[in-house]
Amino acid sequence: MNLPNKLTVSRLILTVFFLAALFIEFRFHFTVALVLFVAASLTDLFDGIIARRHNLITDFGKLMDPLADKVLICSAFIAFIELEWMLAWMVILIVARELAITGLRLLAASKNLVLSAERQGKNKTISQITAIIALLVTHSHGEWGVVGQLFAFEIAGHAWAWWVAEISKWVAVALTALSGFLYLWKNREVYLNDC
Repeated sequence: MNLPNKLTVSRLILTVFFLAALFIEFRFHFTVALVLFVAASLTDLFDGIIARRHNLITDFGKLMDPLADKVLICSAFIAFIELEWMLAWMVILIVARELAITGLRLLAASKNLVLSAERQGKNKTISQITAIIALLVTHSHGEWGVVGQLFAFEIAGHAWAWWVAEISKWVAVALTALSGFLYLWKNREVYLNDC
């Protein structure tokens, strides 16, 4: 197994530890969850860079890299429902979009078609990761002592970090819906021909 594929597998393993840190209460558990999520997100960045730069692209990587991304991001958002950090409908929309696009790609693959990623999809992923990190910072900065005070400065009755998290999650939901609609519309021939 080459290095990019090891990084992809490590992202799946880090997802398990990230979820454990969210739900098993111990000192600094939200901070640990934040660090694990950032580390897992960085494996996504580096596995792609290394694979392209050193010509280490494999069929395993093509399949597992996007799957590991979806597992990490959807797991975080689903956990946020339980923690009451996000509304259920927001997460349902995000997960439904991911399932719909994955289903479309599988349908296309069954017809020997390859659907490439779109710029809107990359922006969606960045917005989702930003929202997750912002929510984790909002709920962990109280564990950081004096440094955490920097995130607690209030604007209109809430810490500014809370406002960043709120705006980030709404942007993520909007970009998720928009990118999903545009991708499904652009590739409608793939599924309309089967109706």
